[in-house]
Amino acid sequence: MDIIKSIEHEQLKNKIPELKVGNTVKVHVRIKEGNKERIQVFEGIIIKVQGGGVNQTFTVRKISYGVGVEKTFLVHSPLVEKVELVRVGKARRARLFYLRDRIGKAAKTKEQVGARIENREIVIKEDLVEEPVAEEATEQVATETVENVAETPVPEAPVAEETTATEEKTEAPVVEEKAEEATPVESAPEEAPAVETENVTVQETVDTVKEEAVEDVKAEPAETETASKEENK
Repeated sequence: MDIIKSIEHEQLKNKIPELKVGNTVKVHVRIKEGNKERIQVFEGIIIKVQGGGVNQTFTVRKISYGVGVEKTFLVHSPLVEKVELVRVGKARRARLFYLRDRIGKAAKTKEQVGARIENREIVIKEDLVEEPVAEEATEQVATETVENVAETPVPEAPVAEETTATEEKTEAPVVEEKAEEATPVESAPEEAPAVETENVTVQETVDTVKEEAVEDVKAEPAETETASKEENK
């Protein structure tokens, strides 16, 4: 039974409206239509309040176009957004079923003159008030730990590391200067243009050889022509 009570306690609302039989109220109910959601107001007289805990309900009655309509709502339902008090009525019974047989003005309860219209609420869960106290305790523990860390002495080992780091920083520029001095010596020799001139001379010798071969070929037909003319004579 303890498990069931714990589950029911989680589903209870933190605050519920104060409901009294005979009062005229407006109940704001959430209604889902497909993918849309809207709030519908149902105004009437509270006829009865019954049950307790998660199963507590209240019934509201109204007359619309000469027809009596009654609706029963769960007090802890998430669909009931809020309940507004409109009129405080006099009632000497726990259940006003006699209003079902009345018509017109007789179907309403008498108004209590001089009554204040206040939307009072009853607190059910008081455990939620203790949560900020726990948060303050955690903040105090955190501040104490920070103060303890600030008071602890700083070891001397990091001082040696800082000296070594400063020495490395001072030595680093010297190495860069040496590297800059060495670079001009390596870029001094440049013999690439000499290789290009040698290649040009080789191409010229090849062209002269081709011209001589062409002249030899042309000389042969001239000798054959002279020989044929002598034979004809």
